[in-house]
Amino acid sequence: MAYDPGAIDATLAAAVGDEPGLIAELREAFLDSAKRSLKLLATADDPESWRGAALRLKGLAASFGAVRLMALAQEAADAQAGDSGVLRKLQRAVERL
Repeated sequence: MAYDPGAIDATLAAAVGDEPGLIAELREAFLDSAKRSLKLLATADDPESWRGAALRLKGLAASFGAVRLMALAQEAADAQAGDSGVLRKLQRAVERL
């Protein structure tokens, strides 16, 4: 599955202009937030918490134009709580960003 980390940078550049330092800072904030969302997902102990964490990640991905991550987060929201397969897919997706 192909990922285009440049899409996030393009979305950020469209929002803030040609400011490489600010783009790098926002990109890092995005990655930190995505990792926190993954941690919430991994530690969710009930279906409601699982779904909430997945939808939070989906919203984050949407705000940064990470379309594939959005789709995977929706897959997690629709999956059974604790689905290790979808969690692994999400972790790989975030690592590739």
